[in-house]
Amino acid sequence: MSIKESGHHFIAIFGGAVAGAEAAFQLSKRGFRIVVFDQAPLPFGKIEDGLPKWHYKLRDKEEANINEKIDQENIVFVPGVKLGRDLSFEDVLSWGFSAIILATGAWKDRPISIEGIDAYIGKGLYYQNPFVYWFNHNHEPNYSGPQFEIEDKALVIGGGLASLDVVKIIMIETVQKALKARGIEEDMFSLEHGINKVLEKHNLNLNDLNIEGCTLCYRRREIDMPLSPMATTTPELLEKAQLVRQKILDNFQKKYLFHFEPCVIPVDKIVEGEKLTGLRFQRTNIVNDKVIPDDDFMEIKTPLVISSIGSIPEMIQGIPSSGGIFKISKPESCLIDGFNNVFAIGNAVTGKGNINESIKHGREITEEIMETHLEWHQEDYENWHRQTAMKVTKEINTIIETIENQKFLSDGVIQKILDQTEALQTKTGYNGNYKKWVELNTPPRLETML
Repeated sequence: MSIKESGHHFIAIFGGAVAGAEAAFQLSKRGFRIVVFDQAPLPFGKIEDGLPKWHYKLRDKEEANINEKIDQENIVFVPGVKLGRDLSFEDVLSWGFSAIILATGAWKDRPISIEGIDAYIGKGLYYQNPFVYWFNHNHEPNYSGPQFEIEDKALVIGGGLASLDVVKIIMIETVQKALKARGIEEDMFSLEHGINKVLEKHNLNLNDLNIEGCTLCYRRREIDMPLSPMATTTPELLEKAQLVRQKILDNFQKKYLFHFEPCVIPVDKIVEGEKLTGLRFQRTNIVNDKVIPDDDFMEIKTPLVISSIGSIPEMIQGIPSSGGIFKISKPESCLIDGFNNVFAIGNAVTGKGNINESIKHGREITEEIMETHLEWHQEDYENWHRQTAMKVTKEINTIIETIENQKFLSDGVIQKILDQTEALQTKTGYNGNYKKWVELNTPPRLETML
């Protein structure tokens, strides 16, 4: 298809972060006209709001990459528009796009399976996504989002890399506050390099600071934690991977001084008055890689529970779903079930909101790094993003095959799309100059404020 011909197709992409920006860029290179809608003022997704802010060099590099891909002649950007909130799926269908691509990611926290526990959100219970959002932005002078109070002896329910980020945030914030009370100023970046080293420098320990530390509770064993992308296809490889997982956890515990409780599942809540004050756990055994509940129960009292058991896409009225993700017609297809021009890519279809799952097709790239350094470094995240880009390129080739079978849009339909898009831009205050918009809306950076 020539560029001139493809200009008669207009494609809507919802979500402008890693997957959405790559999709827009690839389609733009082929001459298609694109509208990228994003729910936030900036199209950075979890690079901005979910990747802890100590990764500021990586954040800036990846956001620059997204900016370069979206700031193209054939791409129109519409900020502050969320599908299902500001624009219904039915409305989007009526615009007449040649294709609609959902790259909306996985922003919704998977709920804890305890009846009635969500009634205590903000009353002893937090979920990971809004918690990390707060951590990333609470230093901003005009921050008006959700507020969180961190308590010592918190429980974190999880077991993946995201839950380790939550544990690090709790320990960094708790120790930083205790040090400040002693007149010792240590910034977040120093503590992220190792709380143990900072305390050693001041001849202190957690007991001196009257801190017990938080506890990470996991339904499996240490050796089962999804912390390494290493292959496990043979008994020998599995044993090697389990050893690396154990070393990664040991390294994290040594640096950040938290506790770990394996083989426990939360089964009930402990409530006093209107506040969640603990959880009742059932112990488990791992048999043939399956979690088997035991007859042994225990209770842990805590002032705070943070759930970090995974992220799933937010469902949108009118879009078929199954098992908490958008339903596609075939496993190898990006096509949403029941439609001939609506597609889902990235975490919107996989439902995997963590990095370790996203790089499972690129294990060889990170295996050596993981085994050597025993924690995630910038190059690991960069490799994940490169793998995402490669996967999206393959998905776009599949999508193009379908678009090629669509009729060209009439001039009237194209004008309708342009008019509707411009109206939304005006409503959100977007000035049409992408670079200037990014400059105006990039929030203050902590590293420049210290």
